[in-house]
Amino acid sequence: MLKAMPVLIKNKKAKFDFEILETFEAGIELLGSEVKSLRNGRGKLEGAHVIIRGGEAYLVGASVDPYQPKNISKDYDAERPRRLLLTRKELNKLIGLEASRGLTLIPVSLYTNKNLLKLNFALVRGKKKADKRESIKERDTKRDLERLIKYK
Repeated sequence: MLKAMPVLIKNKKAKFDFEILETFEAGIELLGSEVKSLRNGRGKLEGAHVIIRGGEAYLVGASVDPYQPKNISKDYDAERPRRLLLTRKELNKLIGLEASRGLTLIPVSLYTNKNLLKLNFALVRGKKKADKRESIKERDTKRDLERLIKYK
């Protein structure tokens, strides 16, 4: 029986702003205090994206608040680029996909897998305004149906 992995941080705007084409999983290189902070849910994935430079993948724009704000070094950068741990085969696939016009890699969630932190990120295409309106309509009708079922 598979056990659900607890999600620590979620990018709530990802499914609303983007059309998700394919998802990937990667380990993430962090400092010890960053791991503790993320396990407490103190981080943000909104506005972050994944870039590939020099044969390495990096998470850029994600913010990880310090675990103990008064006990942190002066040169600590909460939004520093963090390296993603991927195999060469996965990196080569991502390099080919990222080169496609109009596609971006964005983080969807950060979760624990046993005692490791994993980043779930997706290959996405931006939604147009009409698509976003359609998403809002679907969400509202679904909510209304659930209310009707609940009260009947």
